[in-house]
Amino acid sequence: MGETTSPEQQSTARKAPRAAFGQMEVVAVVLLVVVFGGQFVAPYLDSPQFSTWSTIFLAIVIQSTPFLVLGVALSAIISIVLSERVLQKVVPRNNVLAVPVAGVAGVGLPGCECAAVPIAGSLIRRGIAPAVALTFLLAAPAVNPAVIVSTAVAFPGEYDIVAARFIASLLTAVLVGWWCLSRGSRLPLRRLEQVAESDASTRQKFVATIRHDFVHASGFLVLGAILAAAVNTFVPRSIIDTVAGQAVLGVLTMALFAFVVALCSESDAFVAASFTAFSDTAKLVFMVVGPAMDVKLASMEAGTFGGAFARQFVPIVIGTAVASACVVGWWML
Repeated sequence: MGETTSPEQQSTARKAPRAAFGQMEVVAVVLLVVVFGGQFVAPYLDSPQFSTWSTIFLAIVIQSTPFLVLGVALSAIISIVLSERVLQKVVPRNNVLAVPVAGVAGVGLPGCECAAVPIAGSLIRRGIAPAVALTFLLAAPAVNPAVIVSTAVAFPGEYDIVAARFIASLLTAVLVGWWCLSRGSRLPLRRLEQVAESDASTRQKFVATIRHDFVHASGFLVLGAILAAAVNTFVPRSIIDTVAGQAVLGVLTMALFAFVVALCSESDAFVAASFTAFSDTAKLVFMVVGPAMDVKLASMEAGTFGGAFARQFVPIVIGTAVASACVVGWWML
């Protein structure tokens, strides 16, 4: 008689095939290219442009990684400690009210935008409505005390700019959150699976969540840093300076610059203050767009929530951030 297999064994057999070309394979290919292609690349490594690119790339990665680790750790804690019952007590049942509550809750979490992506993913896995979690994702990097203090230091005595940044950033997060809520099931958000078995121990769940979120998010962080460093290196500064005196072009230039340079939200105010040729409203646009959406964030969100989601979410966030900053800047500055 032939051996019979249980339903569990058959299920395991069906799950056995894996992607032919995954993350480990990509790393292996890159290592092979570096080893065998080094002799061809070496002559270009001493060029000033490559030195500038590598310096900016390392600065972005080194600056962002501690906040990513913090976000991943908090994500793991949320996944393990917070139960659905606790979340239901904290978050209003009415999602229309929960969105602004999530925006204000961002004040209590000092951290960079890189940290907010895994935290938002963890909140969604724990049953929080995507619109509420995404509002928190947008608000936390822009309205927390660390950003407020750094902005006040970068613009000494200009408290109207500090207040304008807080209001415009919070307005952006809430408006985008309500937009996500209005989309409902039409928002093409990738289903986020639990990263640990339900019968695993607390320690196993914690380690599995950290490993999954860090490995997944760090790869997209590096990809975004590569693109941001390339733009910083190869786009002439003179092109930016020529449009500084034009109101509309100045605003659009600062929005584009915020998206591609991918600065940390705790340090971008100092860069904004250095653009003395631009108007205060254009500087505000730079400080509102950057923490809400930049190239590394877009890359990380596409990897976490899906490419179809990112194609809708990214332009909506940028447009809302620019509009909110312009309206608040016109009103307060």
